[in-house]
Amino acid sequence: MMQSKRNPITPTIPFDEDGAHHGFLRLPYSRDDSAWGSVMIPISVIRNGDRPTALFTGGNHGDEYEGPVALQNLAATLDPASITGRVIIVPAFNTPAFRAGTRTSPIDGGNLNRSFPGRPDGTVTEKIAHYFHSTLVPMADVVLDFHSGGKTLDFIPFAAAHILEDKAQEAACMAAMRAFNAPYSMRLLEIDSAGMYDTDVESQGKVFVTTELGGGGTATARLIRIARKGARNLLIHAGILKGTPEMAPSIEMDMPDSDCFVFAEHDGLIEPTADLGDYVRQGEEVARVWPTDRTGVPPVSYAAKRDGILAARHFQGLVKAGDCMAVVAEVLY
Repeated sequence: MMQSKRNPITPTIPFDEDGAHHGFLRLPYSRDDSAWGSVMIPISVIRNGDRPTALFTGGNHGDEYEGPVALQNLAATLDPASITGRVIIVPAFNTPAFRAGTRTSPIDGGNLNRSFPGRPDGTVTEKIAHYFHSTLVPMADVVLDFHSGGKTLDFIPFAAAHILEDKAQEAACMAAMRAFNAPYSMRLLEIDSAGMYDTDVESQGKVFVTTELGGGGTATARLIRIARKGARNLLIHAGILKGTPEMAPSIEMDMPDSDCFVFAEHDGLIEPTADLGDYVRQGEEVARVWPTDRTGVPPVSYAAKRDGILAARHFQGLVKAGDCMAVVAEVLY
């Protein structure tokens, strides 16, 4: 009988001992500059009992920084005496991409958020995905994965939960999203969910919250404050952290289908005609694309396909056919 392959990643810190532990997930990686080298993924485990357990991650894409900053702060300041349960913190989930400042891994080109459930004998990215799928996610009761727009997109700051077949699980995720209390709260139907960490976590029955907090390949003080507050609120909501959540009004929105998205069909210079947070009507122009190789030619106009708030926009000044230029989300209340 063949034995299933084991994931080669090993933690340098314990998961089952009380206290604050800071170390690494060590993934062997033989390469030209280090024959017996390793990828070292920073991790912290803050524990005062096993349950409940929260798993907080950032840097799933390596050019998104709001979450990693907030999680570095949480790992450095969270006192085990202030919690009941366990908090597993991985600020730079996709460490190779994070260190390179790229969305995907420079080692194998892998997009971690399209690589789940991964493989224990696969590429570096697939091994990272498999370790989370098979070891860390099963430990967790609630999972938070920070995202933003990276270098190519910019978002209004929102926390999101997904529309799920299991309505009891969906309700628990929506309640956790509201507890995070970003300025916007989004009901989200993914248009490309295959291989996503989100899908893998939800398929294991966990409470899952994600975010889109700004973008542009940088972070701001305001967005980091939102991320830090949200992480703390979620720990309180999960019954892990003692304290009172910090709450403020949040606009609830919905992205129910593909009509929320406006994609470019031309290469060129993008001219936004609406800004993030603006309310737009169906048929109203949200962007123009000018040619880059000549003058005297009118731009191509792109319009919203529904009424709602401009929730995301293409960040870079040039656009290619197929790029997402705008996202319009419906306002629920």
